[in-house]
Amino acid sequence: MKTTWTLDSSQSDVLIKMRHSIIAYMGGTTNKFDGYVNIENNEIEDASVEFSLDINNKKDSFQQIDTYLQLQDFFDVNEHPIISFKSTSFQKVNNNINFFKGDLTIKDVTRVVELDAEFIGVNNYNGERKVAFEIKGDIKRQDFGLDYNSFNHNGGLALGKDIKLIANLEFSI
Repeated sequence: MKTTWTLDSSQSDVLIKMRHSIIAYMGGTTNKFDGYVNIENNEIEDASVEFSLDINNKKDSFQQIDTYLQLQDFFDVNEHPIISFKSTSFQKVNNNINFFKGDLTIKDVTRVVELDAEFIGVNNYNGERKVAFEIKGDIKRQDFGLDYNSFNHNGGLALGKDIKLIANLEFSI
């Protein structure tokens, strides 16, 4: 029997980081997460994920004092405050390892990216059944025009060429 689980926004979050710097941690209470996962006999059959992150939202808990300056410089948040991802395909490799392919939009640039999706497992919490995924991917900064003079903000330590995107997504029935 196939069961469709729905993404729980309030229990999901995304971490965006680069070498030497956590840029932002964005929780689902102030951002939009949508999606589903179909599970049959405790195995994933199909899944879809979509999220929109408002990086200009002051309610989010940022990790560094200069994060706001970084966001202004790096993402041009006044012009392009939303980072979004919408999956276009889901590929199951085995029980725990899966891949999402989808459209990632940062600033005004949309590119196809591949993200690894690790199936964490199923558990019960407060009487609700939950399933959890961790989705990870390395995004090439230059693909999205994210050229940033990091020298001033990081004591001379150069930032990496990639941004790490780590999403913790929780689904419930």
